[in-house]
Amino acid sequence: MCGRYVMARAVGDLLAQFDAELEHDLELTKSWNVAPTDPVPIVLERVIEGAPKRQLHLARWGLVPSWAKDPSGGAKLINARSETLLEKPSFRKAVASRRCAVPADGYYEWKKGEGKSKQPYYVHPGDGSSQAFAGLYEWWRDPSKDEGDPSKWLLSTSIITTDTPTAGIPTGNGGTSVFDELTALHDRVPLPMSRETMKAWLDPNVDDAAGLVDLVRSAAHDAAAGWALEAVGAAVGSVRNNGPDLIKPVEALF
Repeated sequence: MCGRYVMARAVGDLLAQFDAELEHDLELTKSWNVAPTDPVPIVLERVIEGAPKRQLHLARWGLVPSWAKDPSGGAKLINARSETLLEKPSFRKAVASRRCAVPADGYYEWKKGEGKSKQPYYVHPGDGSSQAFAGLYEWWRDPSKDEGDPSKWLLSTSIITTDTPTAGIPTGNGGTSVFDELTALHDRVPLPMSRETMKAWLDPNVDDAAGLVDLVRSAAHDAAAGWALEAVGAAVGSVRNNGPDLIKPVEALF
């Protein structure tokens, strides 16, 4: 599950990290509390003049299928389960030809305590680097707008999730592994990609969707091995709050 995440990198940093280019200039606002329907950066590859080009775009978080009557249902499609991508009408065409990477610094998950109490955690690469989650994208055309209106097209995206890796890696001091901690936190995680699996996932000339899903899922364990979990304050629970203080570690309540 991934319902909030952090994306606090500048456009130039993302272009350099993903070796991507811009088709059009875009404005990117750093966010420490990305929420559904927010504009988010995605990396995709398109065949232009016979050659694949890797590009950075802004997309609305919450996939809107091309056949949708309006964009309102997209808020329910912020995540896509990797196990059922090839079956769900909302995702099966996108996984065949519209795959993307969703850059993120980390994501939030909530651990339930007694009663209604919940402790938010920030899950992120332990070395402070950025990462990429496997994603899908779609284009939706607004039928109410004129053909010449550039705003008639809406680009949207969904983050793919998978089962939480369960194979523990010893910490070296007899403690729990990051995978033990992830399992205790939630049974789903956004699907992380290494540089190698991302290259295959983005390739527009590869049409073996089932094989690509299996490849990325099989590499999730290694891609998440360096993650760290830190308890953070309750302020992240409100979309009105934003800023680097949201990822400041606090003492866990439980």
